[in-house]
Amino acid sequence: MTSSTVTSSQPARPPQPNLVFRQLRGQRSPAEFAAAVRRAAREIGERVSCDARYVGRVEAGEIRCPNYAYERVFLHMFPGRTLTDLGFASRSSVRGRRTRASEDVPPARAMSPACAAGEAPGAHEPYDTQDRQDPYGTQGPYETYDNYEESDVLRRAFMTGGGATVAAASMGPLGLAPEAVAVGSSVRRVGSGEVGALEEAVRRIRLLDDRHGADGLYRRAASPLRAAYALLDAGVTRRAATADRLHSGAGELAISVGWLAHDSGRFDDARSHYAEALATARMSGDEALEAHAFCNTAFLARDAGRPREAVRAAQAAQRVARPLGSARLMSLLALREAGGWAGLADRTGCEQALVRAQVLFDRGRSDADPEWMSFYGEAELEGLEAQCWSMLGDWGRAARHAGRAAHLQDPHFTRNIALYTAELADDLARGGRPDEAAAAGMRVLDLLGEVQSSRIQSMLAATARVLLPHRRASGVSTFLDRHAGLRRTA
Repeated sequence: MTSSTVTSSQPARPPQPNLVFRQLRGQRSPAEFAAAVRRAAREIGERVSCDARYVGRVEAGEIRCPNYAYERVFLHMFPGRTLTDLGFASRSSVRGRRTRASEDVPPARAMSPACAAGEAPGAHEPYDTQDRQDPYGTQGPYETYDNYEESDVLRRAFMTGGGATVAAASMGPLGLAPEAVAVGSSVRRVGSGEVGALEEAVRRIRLLDDRHGADGLYRRAASPLRAAYALLDAGVTRRAATADRLHSGAGELAISVGWLAHDSGRFDDARSHYAEALATARMSGDEALEAHAFCNTAFLARDAGRPREAVRAAQAAQRVARPLGSARLMSLLALREAGGWAGLADRTGCEQALVRAQVLFDRGRSDADPEWMSFYGEAELEGLEAQCWSMLGDWGRAARHAGRAAHLQDPHFTRNIALYTAELADDLARGGRPDEAAAAGMRVLDLLGEVQSSRIQSMLAATARVLLPHRRASGVSTFLDRHAGLRRTA
């Protein structure tokens, strides 16, 4: 792993002022220009914390090449220009690692003038954190910069992780509390203890989500971000092994927080967290983390109505994950791709990906399987296939797979049992079996005391709307009344 800061073996290079960028600022003050940058970011769905200090660092040449979020914002502000046109160094010139072979790099993204079938109108691809000529490649974008722009990326990755850490800490001891890394404390270097707490936080968050859902967790993860800032400010380790764990733990925690946002319906927040995890993965050359980030990005893109992007992200994940040697990981990524094809109403593409997922799944578990995939068993396989058939409108087949998923799920995974049963209820309702749908819906309502998930609640609300014309069917009226009462209480 390479460090983002200058080491003793690297000759110090005095920064060259970015006069072009200064000219583009014109008569505006640095603070006014920073406000314009933030407005432009909001226009394209990005989040950057640009201030006058950042503008000053760019103009002074301290930031030779911006990170990908700022790049997208600057190119939006100045259409038709490249980074070099804006006075920055090319990204390739500040990379410190050999670019992978050209055959690993996919062709440039083709932008269709028409929206893809089933895709949100005007949808762009917001998770593009690679060069525009390398949208889903596997290059490492943040290697050996001679400035400290990368510390901003790492800071944000920890910031997203810190909230989840303390949220989980409030439900059980994790060893990483705000007071432990408070600003001004004597701790100057991150060691194995802090890294271990970070890794344990990831495990704890996943466990709590499996049992209770994301809504409550995400709300509690939003406030104590000071702990993450303080952890970064405490300094970084000089030991390569600890630094690798630090980057990996931060990225995994960013993904965990992103999933909490995703499952609670905060898609913009989830997109931001996943993008930061992807940047952290590439910064540290962590292919396993990169595959995980792309996997979740594909899932989010499907749910956000961008099925073509879901396909591309899933395919990118498969390219990165192939050398890792985990058949189960490749199986899950094939299912992510199948979900994208289903969203595009491409039945053939979906079926091919589903067959590939089943074949890979049947190869069994291995030591190469990532720790975060503990949720992926036969029940999840059935549940994800059910979602594919549901998107294709094959309600009978979707209901069969959803029913199997709910039956096979480990009782400890309460949230997933509720999810699969909600999927079953919706498929039955749309397939013309209202009485069975109402019975399944009642089972979901029984679980909502333990589970807080906006995803499940939205699915149940959709099922209730489908069942409204069938109020006289057996059990439907009871389900609708109980569901309406739950909504009033909420």
